Amino acid sequence: MHDPHAPPLSIIVPTLDEAGTIAATLDALRAYRERGAEVIVVDGDSRDATAELAGPLATRVAVVAPGRARQMNAGARLARARRLLFLHADTRLPPDADRHIAAALAGRHHWGRFDIRLAGRHRLLPVIARAMTLRSRLTGIATGDQALFMTREAFDTVGGFPDQPLMEDIEMSRRLKQLSRPACLPGPVVSDGRRWARQGAWRTILLMWWLRYRYWCGTPPARLARHYHDVR
Repeated sequence: MHDPHAPPLSIIVPTLDEAGTIAATLDALRAYRERGAEVIVVDGDSRDATAELAGPLATRVAVVAPGRARQMNAGARLARARRLLFLHADTRLPPDADRHIAAALAGRHHWGRFDIRLAGRHRLLPVIARAMTLRSRLTGIATGDQALFMTREAFDTVGGFPDQPLMEDIEMSRRLKQLSRPACLPGPVVSDGRRWARQGAWRTILLMWWLRYRYWCGTPPARLARHYHDVR
């Protein structure tokens, strides 16, 4: 039975060693909390003060074993809303994202994501962002950087995020596509382009395509994770 006092949206933020940015991340969500959304930070047992800094700025903070999929599933179990939004700690939502999500999920869509812009000075970042958006619109597959959202029913139906160390967002999209095509909201969300800047844009592009190709060919995510160095 639907709880009439439940929040309209649960925003779930998985974190790991984000002490330098978590306050800004949560401050950017203040307007959503003021409109009734709950913000749940699920920390992967950070070595810094991420969880402590998040405490005063979030509705709830939980600490679990590290692993983005595991953390997001833990956040979903704590969430009270019928609409779930999974937001990376280095991603900012567009204005009124909660209202756009509500409208999208009130129709024929069970889930969705936003178009993306990558923040940074590298000249290739706008090209990379447009390619990510176009690929997602063509394939119906989204990445976590695009702020995945879905109904509680859809999340439960597909069994949540697969507990794997890499490509959990790709696999989640595959499962959700069995329910409906994603709602592709223009947004955009703005994600930090630090991965591309630190590791080199072309090198990162080639690495991500190679990893995705190997995943589609059936290579276990645990093996692929050995080649992926998460700068977050």
